[in-house]
Order: sequence, then C-alpha cells, then structure tokens
Amino acid sequence: MTEHALKVDDTFARQMAGYGLTTANILYHLPDHPRLLQTFVWQFHDIAPDYPELYRFLSFWEDEIEGAIHSVEVAHKCLVTPADVRMAAFQGLIH
Repeated sequence: MTEHALKVDDTFARQMAGYGLTTANILYHLPDHPRLLQTFVWQFHDIAPDYPELYRFLSFWEDEIEGAIHSVEVAHKCLVTPADVRMAAFQGLIH
C-alpha cells in the first residue's frame, strides 16, 4: 500500500470525529427599528451538543454586530457516522 492511499480528507476525518452540519436560525432586533425582528441563517460544521463554533460565532455577533439577538434555533445532522463506512473488499483495476 502506498503512502498516498493512507491520506484521509480533512472534512471526512472531521465528520468521523462527530462533526455534523449545524444550522442556526438567528432572530435579532434591527438596530434602527428595535421592535422589528430580522432573521439570519448560519450553517457550519460543528459538534453537538457543545457547539463550539456556534458559540464562537454568537460571541463575535455580540461583540461586533449592532443588532441584539432575540433568539437562536439550532438544528444538527451528522452527515457520516462510523456505521456508514465499510472497508473495501477489493482494490484493483478492471478493464
């Protein structure tokens, strides 16, 4: 087996480590019209239930964005799980 065959894609390795697609629907108050709410949808690969990337983004929002957050709704889906992966039984060329 060559060294190239052992290389694993970083995204796939993260998914195998528990990262999944996280979608956050953020409702926030418009700075100029505080009684009005606006929505912002954010998607990233993150780990449930701790969501370190989401908390980092929300911390950035509170520090840098003028619109105060009203609420956050979160959905998470693991795209690949260890049970979905099987080793290949054959490796070779077929003409």
